[in-house]
Amino acid sequence: MSPVNSSVRLWRRRDLIKALGATAIAAPIILRGTTTKAATSKVIKIGHVTPQTGALAPFAEADPFILDQIRNAVSKGINNSGSTYQLEIISKDSQSKTNRASEVAADLILKEKVDLIVASGTPETTNPVADQAEANEVPCITSITPWQPYFFGRHGTPDKGFTWTYHFFWGLEDVIASFFALWGSVDTNKVVGALFPNDGDGNAWGDAQTRLSA
Repeated sequence: MSPVNSSVRLWRRRDLIKALGATAIAAPIILRGTTTKAATSKVIKIGHVTPQTGALAPFAEADPFILDQIRNAVSKGINNSGSTYQLEIISKDSQSKTNRASEVAADLILKEKVDLIVASGTPETTNPVADQAEANEVPCITSITPWQPYFFGRHGTPDKGFTWTYHFFWGLEDVIASFFALWGSVDTNKVVGALFPNDGDGNAWGDAQTRLSA
């Protein structure tokens, strides 16, 4: 678990699988405190936002397959305390744009009345979606963004986290360590040049505290 904030968690794969399994089984309990709609309608609505088109589309290439697998797995509903809840997943395309991600997240929350929203695929999608969820007090889980651009990109501070939004993924320290280990095994002058875009990820990579530097 990251020392920065309880809303940013670093998971080992086996722990993540266990946690997701427990979340799926206990979803009605988790959502009961946030809305009475799911309890009365027996339907849990989950909003899903990823960059399905645009420059970041490769991050969402597997979405159709994964969503089909999830829908098949829960086709008979989720049972909790003798009640069966149907699961409805509403997927939206952020088009690889922050404004679009924020817009579709707002639609899912305010118009579709989702009980939970999930998002992935770089800060350009995860951050605006999480900001909308935090502002509207809707549970949100995000991934596929290093925790630094997610947490600090949303102006998080170590002494004050987020109430409604949660994130799991590795941090820049992990990938930097991997790069250094690879480069260290090669006989070179140990000088590496790098160019980063002026966006959420690129600014985190170039940050004075987290940058890729020896």
